[in-house]
Amino acid sequence: MSTSPDLDRFHALVAHLRPKLHRYCARMTGSVFDGEDVVQDTLAKAFYALATLDEPPPLEPWLFRIAHNTAMDFLRRYERKHVDLVAEVPDVTGPEEREVDPTLVEAALGVFAELPPAQRSAIVLKDVLGLTLEETAGAMGTTVPAVSSALQRARARVPRDADAPRPPEIDARLRHYARLFDARDWDALRALVTEESRLDLVSRAQRRGARVAEYWSRYAEIAPRERLRAVAGSVDGVPAIAMFRDGGDRPAYFVRVEWDGDRIAQIRDYYYVPNIADEGARFTPSDG
Repeated sequence: MSTSPDLDRFHALVAHLRPKLHRYCARMTGSVFDGEDVVQDTLAKAFYALATLDEPPPLEPWLFRIAHNTAMDFLRRYERKHVDLVAEVPDVTGPEEREVDPTLVEAALGVFAELPPAQRSAIVLKDVLGLTLEETAGAMGTTVPAVSSALQRARARVPRDADAPRPPEIDARLRHYARLFDARDWDALRALVTEESRLDLVSRAQRRGARVAEYWSRYAEIAPRERLRAVAGSVDGVPAIAMFRDGGDRPAYFVRVEWDGDRIAQIRDYYYVPNIADEGARFTPSDG
């Protein structure tokens, strides 16, 4: 999939903000993977919107405003259980805000999913990403008193000892895929592809059908060079494979594999989006 020079320049311009955008979107959606989808939608909207503007806006607050609206659209389309969508935060001033340890907030990802989106957005922007009250209000399209009220309510619901629940066991097919990868048995992996299989090399290329098999030709070159190792497990409860590089003990990036019976339905490879592995994602290896 080729890109235009203008699009390449745009991606270079926003590259330093991409990890920060992902942290926000992942916590708004409750998933590092859904968060990446929202980031891509955000950047696509921003790129095409630039062509309609007489002059470019301040980049960071503008992108976060688009990200906030895109995340809210996502939540409206895919309503989460126990999520009460609200269009506006009540414009009520609250008591003096107190500081919350960002590491404790990071540990409360499971609780974030239970917060109404406006409260969730406020606490992520202010306490996790460190925006000022004014910047948070600008990103959310509301007022500083409204943000203060949302923060007060959200902080009261984030326990100081919160932790994400342990992910469920991963399907045996994912472990089988990881074993074939580590054995460098590319032909066996290609044999899992059908005419309906799809590949999304996230932020880089997409393929369908027989062309998906070409994917492992690339890995035949880079896997030995980078000493890649695949481990099946869960990322924040979502079945995925963690890829470890050069004998490291932390995932370098993730790969998701969806199945249709014993054959591959879709692969989503985040090789070109490694920041996901650094954004608080909790990987738990599967048993077996």
